[in-house]
Amino acid sequence: MKISPKMKKALNDQVALEANASSSYLAMASWCEVTGYEGGASYFYAQSDEERTHMLKIVHYLNDMGATATIPATKAPATSYKSLEAIIKTALKSEQTVTAAIHKMVEIAQKEKDHSTYAFLEWFVNEQVQEETKFETLLQKFDLIGRDKLAINEIDKLLAAQAAAPEAEPAA
Repeated sequence: MKISPKMKKALNDQVALEANASSSYLAMASWCEVTGYEGGASYFYAQSDEERTHMLKIVHYLNDMGATATIPATKAPATSYKSLEAIIKTALKSEQTVTAAIHKMVEIAQKEKDHSTYAFLEWFVNEQVQEETKFETLLQKFDLIGRDKLAINEIDKLLAAQAAAPEAEPAA
């Protein structure tokens, strides 16, 4: 089974997006670790691993379809952040960018009647709903419990708990 050059390019572009997201989350985790946010560090190290897993899913799919994956260089991520809240806002924006790219690929698959890729992408569509909701919920915590040191410490504890809890796989 073959995929079109347009879909191959979109999937390879997604490999790059996932690689950059993984790198960015790794930098966020490192910043959290040296800033004293142990929960944030654990959470973003796990997020980095998750994005790499997403990248590998796409690489394997491309290779399985006979459209060799292109492994990209990654952009150097930011290394300094204003606050834990700023990191979570940045993460949400990143996930929204990924969601838009996935929706674009779904549109290409529908237009080209590429049912195999459409079915493959369904998992990512569901995953992105979870990802955006997760970061939106975290940002709500700042509004609900505050931005003082005690509130931020509670949010850091919440991040630690979420990092320790196994994430449910989205339904395919």
